[in-house]
Order: sequence, then C-alpha cells, then structure tokens
Amino acid sequence: MECKLALLKSEEVSMKNKMISAVLLSGVLALPVFAQDNSQSSTATVPAATTKADTATGKTPLANDTREGFWGRVNPFARKKYVARQTQPIRDRINELDELTASNTKQIKDVDSRAQQGIQMASAKANEADQHAIEAGTKAQAAQQTADQAHTRLNSVEQVVTNIDQYQPSTQTEILFKPGQTVLSKNAKTALDDMATSLKGQRGYVVEVQGFSSGKGQGAISNSQKMAESVVRYLVLNHDIPVYRIYLVGMGNAPAPVTSAAAGDAKPKRINGGRVEISLLKNNLEQLASTSTAGQQQK
Repeated sequence: MECKLALLKSEEVSMKNKMISAVLLSGVLALPVFAQDNSQSSTATVPAATTKADTATGKTPLANDTREGFWGRVNPFARKKYVARQTQPIRDRINELDELTASNTKQIKDVDSRAQQGIQMASAKANEADQHAIEAGTKAQAAQQTADQAHTRLNSVEQVVTNIDQYQPSTQTEILFKPGQTVLSKNAKTALDDMATSLKGQRGYVVEVQGFSSGKGQGAISNSQKMAESVVRYLVLNHDIPVYRIYLVGMGNAPAPVTSAAAGDAKPKRINGGRVEISLLKNNLEQLASTSTAGQQQK
C-alpha cells in the first residue's frame, strides 16, 4: 500500500513538472510574437518629422526607431517577412537615389555634349571669320595695287596730255630739184619711200613740207609751192598718209635754214634750182597708246 502511495506521489510530481514545462515553453514561444507586435506598434506610433530635410530625393528622411522593444535593437527570433518589412523603405530610398543619380548623370552628359557642340560651333565661326578677314585683306591689297596702277597711269596720261601739242623733230629728208623742174626724180621717190615706210601704224605725228626755189618774187614762190605739192601728192597717193597730217608751205627764194650743228654761226645761203625740206614731227600720243596697252595687259 505504501508503494502505491509513493508511486502516485511520484506521478503527481511528474505531471506538475510537465505542466510547468509546457507553460514555460508556451510563454517562450509567445515572446517573439509579442516582441514583434510591440516593435510594430512602437514604430507606428513614432510621429513623422514636421519639416523636410534638404535631401537628394526631396522627401522626408526615414525616422529612426528610438524604442528598443522587448529584445532590444536585434531580435534573435525575427522572421524574414518582418525583416523585409523593416528594410523595404530603405530599399525604396536606395532605388530612388540610384534613379536620381542616373538622371543627374544623363543630364550632366547632355549639358557637356551641348557645351562641346557650342564650343565647336564657336570655333568654326571664329575660323570662318578669320578666313573672311584674310580674304578682305587680300582684296584690300589688290584694290590698293589697282589704285596705285591707276594713279601711275593717270600721272602718265596727264603728262602726255600736257605735252600733246609739243611736237619734236624726229627725222628730216631733203629733196633736190633742178632749176625749173617740179617733177620728182627716182632718187627723190626712193627717199620719200624710206621716210613714209616708218610712218605706217603710227600716231601723233605731222609732216612739215617746205619748198624753196631760186628766182625772185611771185614766180619763185609759185615754183616752190609746186615742188612741195608734188611731194605731198606722192605721200598721199603712194603711202596713204592722211592729208590732215601734212602742212605745206612755199617759201620761194627765202634762205634755206642751216640745220647742221657743224655750221656754227654760218649764215643761211641761198640755193640754186629747187629744194624741198620734209620734217617729221612727233608728240607723246604714241607713248599714251603704249601706256594704255600695258595697263590692259596687267589687268
């Protein structure tokens, strides 16, 4: 009987111990849930900041959890969903910062690209302006050179025009006639041919024809006039010398001028028979024509 009582007591003690163990175990299992709920409630009750900080995203900074809860800052029994729920705002902000960084990087690249394009355009415009300046300088030099040439030609023309009526002796030919003769001899024609050949294509000249004849009075003047006219007729008909370039005068028995420098102070002598003095006089008109031709060739 005593054995049965002892056995019952031991079973009772064992049941009590099991009940105590079950209660303790259920309490331990309930503590993480209570800790999580407590942490969530504490997080939910934290008021948001009334002002936004100067952040990159322009949003209010995440509030720090100042309450530690039942397990402190680290819950050894936290579940994955709980950890994910706690870290989701942080991940969202990190993603927003990544997007903002990428956007800023793109904007910086765009600004840099536009700046490079602007620099290249400005450089191209500067090079074009330099080219235009060089071309303008070249044209200015050419214009100055043309102006100098025109000034030189103008001075030459002024000089020629000033001296255009100043005829200077060029060549002189003498034709002799026998007394009472007014017809040209073969030698006279040859001399006139030599003189007239050099006049072809020339300008700015006149031919002075003076006739001298022996005798007296009007007869000598008429005879000298006829000899001079025979010379003029030959030049006009055989060598096409314009009549307006020939000046004729019958000097009669006037003394013939002394043209030789060796004559010195010798007095003019009267002649026997007939004599015609042909003088070729030129001005600067030929020089003006050559200057104009040279100017056109330079252009």
